[in-house]
Order: sequence, then structure tokens, then C-alpha cells
Amino acid sequence: MALGCKVELAEALALGPGWRHACHALLYAPDPRLLFGRFPLRYAVLMQMRFDGRLGFPGGFVDAQDGSLEDGLNRELREELGEAAAAFRVERADYRGSRLGPRPRLLAHFYAKRLSPEQLEAVEAGASRAKDHGLEVLGLVRVPLYTLQDGVGGLPAFLENSFIGAAREQLLEALEDLELLEPGSLSCLKARAPQ
Repeated sequence: MALGCKVELAEALALGPGWRHACHALLYAPDPRLLFGRFPLRYAVLMQMRFDGRLGFPGGFVDAQDGSLEDGLNRELREELGEAAAAFRVERADYRGSRLGPRPRLLAHFYAKRLSPEQLEAVEAGASRAKDHGLEVLGLVRVPLYTLQDGVGGLPAFLENSFIGAAREQLLEALEDLELLEPGSLSCLKARAPQ
């Protein structure tokens, strides 16, 4: 199997001992507001600035004692985001896909969880008090889901940042699959994507 290639969940779980599993989640909520009174926000999508200076999604390594991928992911979310993450639970129904990770014998599992606006705001408000804040996590950021009139500001500029592993691709796939952007918005972004 090639690095970064997609793997079915059943296949990933059947690989057995010696494989490490990392689970991460895109958390999002509806946001009906307008930026500057004219750019619809539509949704708030959270990412985090990691300890290594790259953008990624909250989550981390799942241990055998966690019980399931989702149990481990929810533990990681509480550690990285604080107690507000206990108000919701990421479930198997939120699963989006798995990929071979950047290290040997590593599988990266990705989830997307829709929250209420109040849940998302509680996560943002309490994240600075989380166990891992200032250590593994340097802060949360909202992904700008709009493009300014110059065609650069907003999401196109955000995508120029440095992302860990497949986080950029996971973000773009989720934005498209979950229809979090205006229809057709991603086609021009994909044409500009760095190779």
C-alpha cells in the first residue's frame, strides 16, 4: 500500500497488531452571519495550530485501552479542546475515511462532526483551559469559507498555510462532500492548488 492511499475501515482494522491508529475530527456548525455585511460565512469549521507550527484537526493516537477508534478520538478531543468536548460524542456515523499515514505502519482515520453553534462556541471559549493547550495545541482557528473579491483573500490564502499530513486534502474533501461551501467554489480552488 502506498503512503497516503485511502484504505477501507474494515481493511484498516484488520491489519492487526503493530499498526498505530491516529484519529482526527473536523468540527463544524452552521453560521448564518455575514462578514462585513456581504460575505456569507455559512459554516464555522475548526482547525488547530499544532505544536509544530502546522495546521491540523484535533485528535491524536488511539491506544488499545481506548476500546474503539471513537473512544480514543473522544478522549483526545477532551484533552485538546477541554471539557466542552464532553458535551458531544464523535461516533462511527461521523467517520469519513482512512489513509496510510506518513510513518510506517500508521493509519490516519478522519471524522466530521456537526455541532450546534452553541457547542462550537463553547469549544472555542474553553480550549485555552484544555490539558494540552500550549503544549500539543497552540490554538484554534476558524477556516474562512469565503473568497474575497480579490480572489486571494479568505479560503485561497488560508490554503497556502502549512498543513500536517493529508489535513489539507481532508479539509477540501469534507468541504465539498458536506456542501459547506457555495456550489462551484471548490472548482476554482482546485485549479489553483499547489502541486
